[in-house]
Amino acid sequence: MPKVDVIDSSKKVVNSLELSDKVFASTVNQPIVHQVVVAQLAKRRAGNACTKGRSDVRGGGRKPWAQKGTGRARAGSNSSPLWRGGGVTFGPKPRDYTKSVPKKMRSAALSSALSSLVAEGRFVVVDALAMDEVKTKKAVELMKGIDARTPALVVYSDGCDNFVRAAKNIAALKTIPVAGLNVYDLLNAEVVVCTSDAIGKIEERFTK
Repeated sequence: MPKVDVIDSSKKVVNSLELSDKVFASTVNQPIVHQVVVAQLAKRRAGNACTKGRSDVRGGGRKPWAQKGTGRARAGSNSSPLWRGGGVTFGPKPRDYTKSVPKKMRSAALSSALSSLVAEGRFVVVDALAMDEVKTKKAVELMKGIDARTPALVVYSDGCDNFVRAAKNIAALKTIPVAGLNVYDLLNAEVVVCTSDAIGKIEERFTK
């Protein structure tokens, strides 16, 4: 089992934790990580762009002019895509971009991302992120105290409400609860800061 030091806001070691091999020391499977990230980004796509075809636009009921004798090109309808105000050819229609990924694959990708962070020394565990008041300046000082490089991701459990609210004004810092932990955010972070309470809840996700 990998062991990590638990530090306080001044980067002083106050405890140590043994991490689960299944979650934090598994084999990194890059193809699965890639597939899960692609599915996650695809799910974010709105897919609600919509254009009108020639049967949807107004008009098109009468032939504009006679087929022959006018000297002009043949025209059967003013709703043709060739006409101004006509329909759009092969335009986008509402669709669902969601890709289905099995639960075991999602768990394997998440475990791979966490294991990679731990192996590279980019996973920091702090005893608490409690603050007496909501002050962005104090949140910045707290992150500097633990020497967290940016962009940083903070994974929290309970008792961090003031810090989470204060951190919203910090551009290179993102906070997510344990329930929202995902592969894409883990890969985007230079360092992941996790509270000691959150470790147990992360490991619980892999036992369900």
